[in-house]
Amino acid sequence: MGATLFACVAASLLAGIAGGLMRVGIVVASADWLGRAALSHAALMMCGLMGTVIGIERAVAARHRFAWSAPLLSGTAGLLLLRGANTAAAFLLLAAGIAFIAVNALLLRRQRAAHTFLLLASACAWAIGNFLFAAAAAPVAVLPWWFAFLVMTVAAERLEMTRLMRRRPAAQPLLALVLALLLLGAALSGVAPVACGVLFGLALLALSAWLFTFDIARRTVRAQGLPRYMAVCLLAGYAWLAAGGLAWAATALGLPARDIALHALGLGFLFSMILGHAPVILPAIARIKLLFGNFFYLPLAALHLSLLLRLFGGLADFQARRTGALLNAVALALFALTVVAAACAWRRRHDTRQP
Repeated sequence: MGATLFACVAASLLAGIAGGLMRVGIVVASADWLGRAALSHAALMMCGLMGTVIGIERAVAARHRFAWSAPLLSGTAGLLLLRGANTAAAFLLLAAGIAFIAVNALLLRRQRAAHTFLLLASACAWAIGNFLFAAAAAPVAVLPWWFAFLVMTVAAERLEMTRLMRRRPAAQPLLALVLALLLLGAALSGVAPVACGVLFGLALLALSAWLFTFDIARRTVRAQGLPRYMAVCLLAGYAWLAAGGLAWAATALGLPARDIALHALGLGFLFSMILGHAPVILPAIARIKLLFGNFFYLPLAALHLSLLLRLFGGLADFQARRTGALLNAVALALFALTVVAAACAWRRRHDTRQP
């Protein structure tokens, strides 16, 4: 099962990157699957990749065979999208969302806490987005639900971490209010795209302010080693979350900020979370031991610098947007190489210690 899921995740990631490069004119379609990857770029990255990875993480936590059904369904859906079986893929994603609700309901029953409730709510958001996708709803209705799923998942995990510090009484109610506004914006974006698009964007901006104010990363950034690296990733991601929220609201008002909105969130925020948590998550779910070092900062810096070029340099120069998109892909490839190098370094160090 592990090899199958890894293949599904890798296929969605690589195809999603290739499709994204094709959308900005860097890659020319030389195969049918590449054209399909460009058309299904959002579904591949947000469901085939991130939905599957989050599903794996939840399945490991659940320790129940049924829990693996959600990532298997979403991973398979990514492969079907590349084969052009869009209807079958959409219904598999819907099934994955429903299964994921059941998994998070199980986890909530085991541990009744604010963060597990939010994880269940995020699973419901994914299922709703997948239902709308299967019903061929417009992207303006689907994308807010998919982003709500991913953003709420991060918020829930960061809320859990606030238990390690003295939590201010207002923190949890404020987060609940912000996420309620986020869900309201997602729910009504399909029928009132201007007003609710602005609401959704402002809720993202408010969530960024909450994370900057209450997250433990404000303290751990003063530490050394891995804790500091993770904090830098998180705080940089929160800045992109703010930028994405402002751009989302601007896009709803008719300004040309759609690329900033989507990729400040999808790459700047969410991939910052992935880069920051990978040294901890990979050993936990994939049994891959990594030797952390300052070289982890290289792909992180490459990602953020290339995003600045793409999203802000690209406002006035489309060539800068294309170059930035290409460098985004290079940054992700550099991160993959960094993980491989860290795994090899860990094995080499520990092999030399064997008698």
